[in-house]
Amino acid sequence: MKRKKGKKNRSQSSSLGKLSLFQKSDLKFKRNCPLSKKDAPVVDYKNIKLLKRYVSEFNKILPTRITSVSQNKQRKLSLEIKKARSLALI
Repeated sequence: MKRKKGKKNRSQSSSLGKLSLFQKSDLKFKRNCPLSKKDAPVVDYKNIKLLKRYVSEFNKILPTRITSVSQNKQRKLSLEIKKARSLALI
């Protein structure tokens, strides 16, 4: 079968404009870090109530993309969770 040279397939060109699973979107939803606010709680291994908020039910540390914690606070948080685990507080 021969294709016509003058026409493009419209269904393909319109689907390229839509968002694909493998393309990054132009819209980024920026969430503020809950531990960097003005009256934020101090991240410490003794503050078990705060640490349990960032641990899953299987005692795994939740990633930043879920908790929306900044990169520096996530590092500090993971160290404090590990300290609390070693002392059997969690």
